[in-house]
Amino acid sequence: MKAFGFLSFGHYANVPGSVTRTAGEMLHQTIEIAQGADEIGVNGAYVRVHHFARQAASPMPLLSAMAATTKRIEVGTGVIDMRYENPLYFAEEAAALDFIADGRIALGVSRGSPETALRGYEAFGYVDEEDRERGSVLARDKFDLFLEAIDGAGIAPGDPRMVGEGRYLPVEPRSESLRDHIWWGSGSRATAEETGRKGLNMMSSTLVTEATGQPFHELQREQIELFRAAYKEAGHTGTPRVSVSRSVFPLISDQDRAYFGLRSEENGDQIGVIDGFRSTFGKTYAAEPDVLISQLKQDEAVMAADTLMLTIPNQLGPEYNLHVLQAFAEHVAPALGWKPNTEGPVQGDPV
Repeated sequence: MKAFGFLSFGHYANVPGSVTRTAGEMLHQTIEIAQGADEIGVNGAYVRVHHFARQAASPMPLLSAMAATTKRIEVGTGVIDMRYENPLYFAEEAAALDFIADGRIALGVSRGSPETALRGYEAFGYVDEEDRERGSVLARDKFDLFLEAIDGAGIAPGDPRMVGEGRYLPVEPRSESLRDHIWWGSGSRATAEETGRKGLNMMSSTLVTEATGQPFHELQREQIELFRAAYKEAGHTGTPRVSVSRSVFPLISDQDRAYFGLRSEENGDQIGVIDGFRSTFGKTYAAEPDVLISQLKQDEAVMAADTLMLTIPNQLGPEYNLHVLQAFAEHVAPALGWKPNTEGPVQGDPV
């Protein structure tokens, strides 16, 4: 582990105990957390994307505001659901964000996770005729077109009266470095290998869509190895990045223990079904800093990845969430190999 960031699901609800009761409060508070995290030295500020729910949705305005008001922290998503996206408009937005952020972006995309709406992407105007249940083919086809667009391919036929005969026009603006900042959200061996073959970066969450009896962190570490092997076998020569997500809470105050002390007793992975797949869910880490260091060093996926995303309880507000990030940065991260954002952009590992 070289870097860590926070991952906010962007929940908001007018319920007791929440200090994030409206969408406006959620957006402003996320920007505030990113600004504070930037000063702490945290490497990344990432947001989940969900539709038809009281959570963060369209991420580009939020990421642009975060990027424009910070100096070093990377901003990104974990992940954008391609079923809902216009791939060409997304390519324009992504390039604009890359310029605004001076390359400090990590855009995670995928088919997306199960949502409250039944095939909600159809309400956005997109239908998957081949996979009406999950929209997987639609997501992959859109993503392939998005990659073509950001690579500068001619997309639309030009008007010969204006640009001459036989010209196809690329999407503008175009950032030459944008492809280096695109990640695919992978939850299985097959998607890990496909991500490597495409030469992308890989995001892995707090679950994998497999249940073999192995511990979660071992399954995830195997996916990381398969990703890197596929990347190399495909002939790519870069240094791809890998991130994993975890719920981690250093218990250093009475408030920490009140919120998360009981989580320290929930010490195992869980098996469940998500999106039709029997899946393994990772455990929550909540303990004294010295215990956390020992536990995380034994987490093979955390130590194999270059970036750890800490899922934060955003409805507890900026002050408490910055306390969690400060505690991790001060008491835990240095022992795991962390380098703060003042030491420059995060680099992937050679394959």
